Amino acid sequence: MVVTEFTSGGWRGMKTFSHHVITGRWFMLFASLLIMAVAGATYMFGIYSNEVKTALGYDQSTLNLVSFFKDLGANVGVISGLVNEVTPPWVVLSIGVIMNFSGYFMIWLAVSGRIAKPQVWQMCLYICVGANSQTFANTGALVTCVKNFPGSRGSILGLLKGYVGLSGAIITQLYHAFYGDRNPQALILLIAWLPAAVSFLFLPTIRIMNTVHQPKDNKVFYHLLYISLGLAGFLMVLIAIQNKLSFTKTEYIVDGLVVFSFLLLPLAVVFREEINQLKAKTQGLTDSEPPLKVVTEVPHPNGALPEQEEPATTSSHEKSSCLGNILNPPKRGEDYTILQALFSIDMLILFIATTFGAGGTLTAIDNLGQIGHSLGYPSKSTTTFVSLVSIWNYLGRVASGYASEIFLTKYKVPRPYMLTIVLLLSCVGHILIALGVPNTLYFASVIIGFCFGAQWPLMFAIISEIFGLKYYSTLYNFGAVASPVGSYILNVRVAGALYDKEALKQLKAKGLRRQAGKDLTCIGVECYKMSFIIITASTLIGCFVSFILALRTRKFYKGDIYRKFRTEHETTENEMGITKTGN
Repeated sequence: MVVTEFTSGGWRGMKTFSHHVITGRWFMLFASLLIMAVAGATYMFGIYSNEVKTALGYDQSTLNLVSFFKDLGANVGVISGLVNEVTPPWVVLSIGVIMNFSGYFMIWLAVSGRIAKPQVWQMCLYICVGANSQTFANTGALVTCVKNFPGSRGSILGLLKGYVGLSGAIITQLYHAFYGDRNPQALILLIAWLPAAVSFLFLPTIRIMNTVHQPKDNKVFYHLLYISLGLAGFLMVLIAIQNKLSFTKTEYIVDGLVVFSFLLLPLAVVFREEINQLKAKTQGLTDSEPPLKVVTEVPHPNGALPEQEEPATTSSHEKSSCLGNILNPPKRGEDYTILQALFSIDMLILFIATTFGAGGTLTAIDNLGQIGHSLGYPSKSTTTFVSLVSIWNYLGRVASGYASEIFLTKYKVPRPYMLTIVLLLSCVGHILIALGVPNTLYFASVIIGFCFGAQWPLMFAIISEIFGLKYYSTLYNFGAVASPVGSYILNVRVAGALYDKEALKQLKAKGLRRQAGKDLTCIGVECYKMSFIIITASTLIGCFVSFILALRTRKFYKGDIYRKFRTEHETTENEMGITKTGN
């Protein structure tokens, strides 16, 4: 009905309505969902890692070193955070577009033999640059959404990071639709151009918007969640069928079209919400005002409200210098400076817990291809493992984001408690890999994927709640640095070194010696057994450290941590009411 009022004006009316939709906050969220849906290419390393290993003649330690630089690039986003502090989001996304294409395109040229074999340091540089583009996508889109929806941080982080987790399975199906299933080199090329194209398409859309949180927003997030659950369910069934049957190119194309349709389905929610806002405007209300509430909630018509609110919005620590108060931070929940947050005990504890927790699960994900090969799984199962990790990575992110929000708001359960439980659960997946029991790698992939995904919304929400949102884009990316630190310790120094040691032992037992330029392969349970026993022990340490953080912040989470944003909401409503009655 509202739409017809615009469309009845012909092309001009339709253009007006389209502009309203495209510039609305819900279309901005939809664009962010699509960017996130193709921003997790780093989780697909297990599919094409064997191609890199054989084409370039690497041993496992060298491959794991390349993998570490991938993790380093994917998680060290401090630069993108600092850029985001002084530039609009479209600048951050543009840098990510250039880095993504250039980095992965150079890897494709090297693996396909179109350029001379690069030095190891060059491959590390290429993959680091390509993977680092993910931090620019996260900072440009995800951080912007958190600032636009500050009252629903758990939900928005769970939803967006969930799509990142699901992106591995999404890109895999699009890869099958474009190139079939027997061309890993083409997968690298797809990773080079697809995320860059999506981010470039939505450059003007992602921006900071002055919006006020509405209670009905949570219902919209749940509707978007249901769509993503439908996509995850479809992918789960599809992967199970593909693991048992051989698909033709036509069938892969049909599957790809279904996945693409699921990605566009949130547009229906976007149109519905924008139509509802137009209805509110035609009734004489603004986009953010509840019916009749603004008039009845203005007790100070003489303009005294802004003067009374001014002292409350200015805290003493904002007036003082940053360097002078590094060791004198404000209360939890207020806006810390960058240095105050980095030198705080809470950040140190969270960093250590994430280093051991995310580092262990990331080591398992990066080595899935080699683990499956060493345990005798068929090569086709590698794609299944990576897709399972991707789907359960998504479910972990969504579950931890939404569930932690419910437990926090209803029962005042601190998020660090839930982080502790997730780390404890991940130990089960590590033990399954260490034991090497036949067919248990499928279950291990599910557990590892879920726990890896669940850690991120919890960690990022904890950072925003304890240290505030003023410098969130920088602190968000600093927290992510813990992952490559753990990956270097556990993946390169532990898993890679012990794998090569066992492989050399097997060669020696056969009376052979490794030839220069040939890859080094290990077969059997012993290849990763000791590595994942060590990873399990380190994860238990991270679990204990996380529990300490839960005890330290228990009193803080028992309070009303979102009171600040509700106060800002009421202030905005009152100011709007004053303006309205003054007119």
